[in-house]
Amino acid sequence: MPRRPHAPAPLPRDARIVVPVMGAVGGSGRSTTAALLAGALAARGSTAVLDTAPRLTSPWPSWAVEAGTGLAAVPPDQPFTRGQLLAAASRCASPPGRGWHVLTDHQEWSGPLLPLPAEPAAWYQLAAAGGWQAVVTDTVHPAGHDTVAARRAGHPGLSAGWCALPCAVPVLCAAATGPGVRVLQTAVMAFSAAGLPLQRAIVVFVGTGEGRAPAAVRAASRMLRPMVSAVLGVPFDPHIRAFGMREPERLKSRTAKAGERLAEAVIASLHATWGTPLPPAPLPAVAPNPAARPCGSAAGLPGLS
Repeated sequence: MPRRPHAPAPLPRDARIVVPVMGAVGGSGRSTTAALLAGALAARGSTAVLDTAPRLTSPWPSWAVEAGTGLAAVPPDQPFTRGQLLAAASRCASPPGRGWHVLTDHQEWSGPLLPLPAEPAAWYQLAAAGGWQAVVTDTVHPAGHDTVAARRAGHPGLSAGWCALPCAVPVLCAAATGPGVRVLQTAVMAFSAAGLPLQRAIVVFVGTGEGRAPAAVRAASRMLRPMVSAVLGVPFDPHIRAFGMREPERLKSRTAKAGERLAEAVIASLHATWGTPLPPAPLPAVAPNPAARPCGSAAGLPGLS
């Protein structure tokens, strides 16, 4: 009889890992990578994706199989309960039927614009309130430009903020093309100059067509391996190109396996950095009463009741 694959080891019940998925430019395969990773991590513990993109620029509302009330139901200046947050989260599916959540903007396209928090700490507090063990963030800022601009301005920047969260493993995505390699290499140099934790980062090259990866991608993979925790590839899948990630059961098996390898690399980086077992997740500070908060103080930080 064929041997059954071993079930992934579960995440500790009181742990919380954060995987910010970042790209140097748009079209880097961030959302696809985040969805594959979330589906694989769902076998290890309760999982959610945080969608930081504004409405009409995000694929997540169309990828959910069951819509929640959306981020508009948890305004950043009012207390909320865990039940309200879970009701706001939409449900997604992964190939073996494991469910996971995504927090996204589900308002109609013509509705009022929803102000989304920029600070990673605000999103982390949402994740803590939801009680998820694994949190994958689909970021929208250009990581390299953000890092260089923040360094020149003398403040940390969004990329550094995501990397500084407890048990965070950054994932840097790039299209598996010559131009994709060049913008990724620039982002890696910016991360290195800013002292960001490349040693626990994972680089992902996302295929844009059938066939072997270009020579520039293979060369960049060899060059980057000593600098980062892992370098992986997500193969081109025509179903994703045509339909996105709403029907993951129709993905090619090699695509699902790429998600599993990515999840394994994230877990390996976590254990190499924070040991085994992973430490308990810290409790984020409760936001002060909005009425007493000075204008601009902790902007976008949601309250907990």
